Amino acid sequence: MSGLKKATEKNLMLFSGRAHPELADQVAEILGQKLVPTQAYEFANGEIYVRYEESVRGCDAFVIQSHTTPINEWIMEHLIMVDALKRASAKRITVVMPFWGYSRQDKKHRGREPISARLIADMFKSAGADRIITVDLHADQLQGFFDGPVDHLMALPLLADYIKAKYGDQPLAVVSPDAGRIKVAERWSARLGGAPLAFIHKTRRTDRPNETVANRVVGEVKDRICVLTDDMIDTGGTIVKAAEALMAEGAAGVVIAATHAILSEPAVDRLKNSTAVEVVITNTLPVPAEKQFDKLTTLSIAPLVARAIREVFEDGSVTSMFDGHA
Repeated sequence: MSGLKKATEKNLMLFSGRAHPELADQVAEILGQKLVPTQAYEFANGEIYVRYEESVRGCDAFVIQSHTTPINEWIMEHLIMVDALKRASAKRITVVMPFWGYSRQDKKHRGREPISARLIADMFKSAGADRIITVDLHADQLQGFFDGPVDHLMALPLLADYIKAKYGDQPLAVVSPDAGRIKVAERWSARLGGAPLAFIHKTRRTDRPNETVANRVVGEVKDRICVLTDDMIDTGGTIVKAAEALMAEGAAGVVIAATHAILSEPAVDRLKNSTAVEVVITNTLPVPAEKQFDKLTTLSIAPLVARAIREVFEDGSVTSMFDGHA
């Protein structure tokens, strides 16, 4: 009987790639788990090798990897880790990608373009993933790209509660960087006690990445602290221009809030020298010491990810974490 019990007992095991070990360590500590010791290195030609130093047979595996720079290398490592688990007879494999690589390539803007976000989903399915946990997708429809459950976590409560505690005694306005993210801004408004909404009307060039042509503020922002929200900051050009437009309209100040801090060059210089009083991000992606600056505040996403892992492992409800607003 003891053998039967052991065979049917659920066994949570945590695995981490090398992209963002600090986040994985935080998640493991909150869960009271240890990360499974893993060998990972490159051969001379750049090929990645992965081997787990413990048996994973029959386990409920959670593989944490942030798709950060160099993004192709870390996605490949993530895929290889999943394949290794499948071939070592893990019972269920959940891919934990706080940031979904290639998520901006979620549709075709012009002919002969790929839909790379779908390709990422397909590759993880082929590698052996049963489920994905991710945070603040660039577009909600990405959940449908993966043939299996996708738990879409939201950093909004974490970011909004911090801003409410720090700036809530002043008149606020929630500003979406474009008309397409108004629904997210509405959730922000509700979390910030019904703060009025505004958005930036912008024109983006489809033939030039990371480039915006024009900004115009739509909504009442005068004499208010404007909370400028977005899912990610890459080169920082769009968000910094939006902050300038808000200040030109008489805003009392601008606080930038974003989940994913990609911070490609020259984002740090732009943000450091911008009109924003503070830039609030989460640690879904690592921010190295050389990219830290005085205005930057980083909040840990680890408690949210850890709770989602526990809910999945215990067959609970991830949706309940957001009061039904998943």
